[in-house]
Amino acid sequence: MASLAPDLRADLNRADLHRDSANPHWVRLGGDHKLDHIPGEDGWPVLGTTLMQLSDPLGFQDRMTETYGPVYRTRSFGRRGVNLMGADANELVLFDRDKLFSNEQGWGPMLNLLFPRGLMLMDFEAHRVDRRALSIAFKPEPMRAYCSVLNTGIATAIEQWGGQMRFYDAIKALTLDTAAASFLGLPLGPEADALNKAFVDMVQASVGVVRRPLPFTKMGKGVAGRRLMVDYFGKLLRERRADPGQDMFSQFALAKREDGSLLPEDVVVDHMIFLMMAAHDTITSSATVLFWQLAKNTGWQDRLRAEARAVTGGEGLSVAYDDLSRMDLAEMAFKEALRFMPPVPNMPRRALRDFSFGGYAIPAGTPVGISPAAVHADPAHWPDPQRFDPLRFTPENVAGRHKYAWVPFGGGAHMCLGLHFAYMQVKLLVSQILTRYEVAMQPGSEPSWQAWPIPKPRDGLRVELRRIC
Repeated sequence: MASLAPDLRADLNRADLHRDSANPHWVRLGGDHKLDHIPGEDGWPVLGTTLMQLSDPLGFQDRMTETYGPVYRTRSFGRRGVNLMGADANELVLFDRDKLFSNEQGWGPMLNLLFPRGLMLMDFEAHRVDRRALSIAFKPEPMRAYCSVLNTGIATAIEQWGGQMRFYDAIKALTLDTAAASFLGLPLGPEADALNKAFVDMVQASVGVVRRPLPFTKMGKGVAGRRLMVDYFGKLLRERRADPGQDMFSQFALAKREDGSLLPEDVVVDHMIFLMMAAHDTITSSATVLFWQLAKNTGWQDRLRAEARAVTGGEGLSVAYDDLSRMDLAEMAFKEALRFMPPVPNMPRRALRDFSFGGYAIPAGTPVGISPAAVHADPAHWPDPQRFDPLRFTPENVAGRHKYAWVPFGGGAHMCLGLHFAYMQVKLLVSQILTRYEVAMQPGSEPSWQAWPIPKPRDGLRVELRRIC
C-alpha cells in the first residue's frame, strides 16, 4: 500500500482543481477542514475509506448511516466528500432545481480518462444541446426498427442455449451482439472479443485505486481499451456519414445541433462509446438480476410466460413493437429487479455552491454522493426489501410512494436517454426465453455479487434452461 502513496497524493493535488461549469474559472474545491463539522470517517492513511467502500458498499453505507445518520463524511479516491442518504436526498440531487450540482465534476475523476463527454458527464446547456441532438435515435420510428433487429438477434441466439450455463456470460455476449446490430447496423465479426474486453477493461478501470494509466494497472488497461474504441468508432462514423443506414449510429452520425451543424466527429464517437457500454453492460446486469430472481420465484416465471404467450400468440414468436405496452407484468418484474440491485448503485456529483441538507451546511466544491441502492433497500419505502415482489409497481403502489425512492435511471434532466430501449430489450428477452425454457438455478448455486462498478455475479450465475415441450 505504501507504494501507492505518491500516485494517490499526486492525483489528490490535481483532483482538487476542477472547472466550475457555472463560473468559468478554476477553483480549489472544498477541502480538509471545511467538512470537519459533518460526522463521519476519514479512514486509513492515503487510502481513506476507498477499499471499505469498494469491498462492501451497501454494508459500509448501512454502518455509516446507523452510526452517523443520513448525512456523513468519507474520504475515498483521495478526496473528502459527503454522502446524502434517502429519497429526499435523491430528489435534491437528481432533480437539481437550483442547478447546485455538477455531473461533470462528480463523475469526472472516475470517468474522464475513459468515457469523456458521455451525456452522463455533461452539465446544463451543453448537456441539453447534445441530449436533444441525440434523442432523435430514440424516436418511435428508429425504435420500431431496433425492435425488429432485437427480435431476430435474440431468437437466433437463444435457440442455441439450453442445459447448464452461465447466464451472465451468455447474456453479455448476446447484448453486445444485439447492441451492435441495432446500434451499429452490422454483426460483430472477429473484433467482438476485443471490443467486449475493451468495454470490460474500461468499466473496471473506473474504480481502480491507481488513477493514472500506468502499465498493468486497471486504468492502464482501461485507457488502452478506449484507444481501441476510438479507432473503431471513428472509422465507422466516417463510413456512416458517407452511406447512412437505419441503425442508431447513423442517427447519431447525422444528428445536428440547433444551429444546423453536425456534431463533431470526436463528440459523436465519445457519445457512442458511452451508450454502447451502457446498452450492454447495464442491461446485462439488470437482466441477470431479473432471471436470477425468476429462477428462484417460479410463480412469477409462470405469470410472465403466460403473459408473453398471450401477447405473441405462441412459443418463441416475436413481440411486435406496438404490443410491448401490453407486457405489464414483465415491466413490473424488470422494475423490481432494478430496485433489487440497480446497475448504478451510487451516483456522484460535486456542489457548485454552498447548500444545506439535513441540518448541515455543505460548502461549494464538496464531492456529494447519493445511493440508489441504499434507498431501494430502505424498508421505509419497501417493506421486506429482500423479497422479490413485482406488485410493488402496480399504479396504486407507485402513487403512494416517494417519487425518488426508485431511481435506477437517475432523474431530472439526466434521466437515462435509453431507458425505453432497456425496457424493450428486456421484454423481448423475457418473451423469447420464457416461452422456450424453464429457468432454474443449478443445485447448490447461490451467487455472490461483485457490487462495483456495475453489479455482476462472481460465478456468472449458474442456471439450467429446460426446454419446454
